[in-house]
Amino acid sequence: MTADHGGGGTNHHTEAELSDSLKTFGSVLKALREESGLTQEEFALRVRYSAAYIAKIEQGKRFPPGDLPNRAEVVVGPVGVKVLTAAAKSLTRRAGLASWFRQWAGIEEEAISLYAYECRAVPGLLQPEGYIRAIFDRRLPPASEEQIEREVTARLDRQQLISTRQNTAFSFVIEQSVLARRMGGREVTLHVINHLLDVGNRRNVEIQIMPSVQEDHCGIDGHMYLAETPTHQWIGYTEGQRSSNLISAPKDVSVLLQRYGKLRSQALDCGATVKLLEQMRGAL
Repeated sequence: MTADHGGGGTNHHTEAELSDSLKTFGSVLKALREESGLTQEEFALRVRYSAAYIAKIEQGKRFPPGDLPNRAEVVVGPVGVKVLTAAAKSLTRRAGLASWFRQWAGIEEEAISLYAYECRAVPGLLQPEGYIRAIFDRRLPPASEEQIEREVTARLDRQQLISTRQNTAFSFVIEQSVLARRMGGREVTLHVINHLLDVGNRRNVEIQIMPSVQEDHCGIDGHMYLAETPTHQWIGYTEGQRSSNLISAPKDVSVLLQRYGKLRSQALDCGATVKLLEQMRGAL
């Protein structure tokens, strides 16, 4: 999720298999929905997911949540549940990072709270286009122009969550060193700072900078992402070199929540963050 690589650790073969499996599941879901005579909006209402999320599942762009077959029973009946369950089991999951990320993306879209601590790069949901391109231009092995355009478009599309999910509480804690690195150069960094100041004005967004000098710091184990589902379950997510991890065990998620809460208290508050960002902008 730097974030949201969503496939950086896969090869073309497994990525194609994953895409085909997701499209197959989406086609099955669409056929069952249409057989029931429901629109996507009507079906989404009955299974308690957003219409946009259901549309992406039907298009093969998102992993279906594990409880979708059971939620859909009120629409498709017991036989339909068996069909959906079988289709879900057939999904190709050898694509590693891509499969985890698609699951996280689905969780993210439905979340009522989203937290992120980043010490590597600006969180994906806050990256302006120039910064995204700077990341992809420097990625190894090099990506094709077509692949870069596809991934830039996908990441910008995901960022609409912040404007469309107005009832979702977004919290970001970002290390000052991430901005001080000047990834992509002065102009890109200037755009990033302006973007952070702009997004930080939203009622549902809190952005805090962790100052470079902070002796009391509990984020030494690295970045973390946390999401609260509509049923108030918390799920964590982390990424590494060509790997990723979805964290759902309550005891492990509890550790992340404790650490994130402490990080928020150790970082600059929102007002002080604005002042620091303005100072950094003036020094560019």
